[in-house]
Amino acid sequence: MKTTEINSQKEPSEFGAAVHAKCPRCRKGDIFANAMYGFKQQKMNEYCSHCGLRYEREPGYFYVAMFVSYALTTAQMIAIGVLTWFITKEDNSPWIYIITIFTGIILLSPFNFRYSRVILLYWLTPGLKYSPERRDQPKNENRIR
Repeated sequence: MKTTEINSQKEPSEFGAAVHAKCPRCRKGDIFANAMYGFKQQKMNEYCSHCGLRYEREPGYFYVAMFVSYALTTAQMIAIGVLTWFITKEDNSPWIYIITIFTGIILLSPFNFRYSRVILLYWLTPGLKYSPERRDQPKNENRIR
């Protein structure tokens, strides 16, 4: 991961912070309150615990993430289908493709839920940029939204 030194703290790269689902403005606070895979439903924090950014910019903001999730799912379905063909070389029965693709999509749905929102926040939200000065401030000084 590419990092730079700022005030003796290592600053995560944009991609690294997105992979770890950190706040896009300070890259320190967590976007999600729990793990991606587990027995509980994924819960998204309302505000960044470090800089106070409100993640849902307006009511219904994350409906746009459905389109990102659709694109991720489509790419995954194609990749799973091609991988299934390379492994099995089956071209007579569609059932092996149907079963493997739907199993793969069900297993990847928590990933798609999380990263469609992360992609929306990091790369598809105009005006939401990284602020290194927010990262370096103590939590109490960041409470101004």
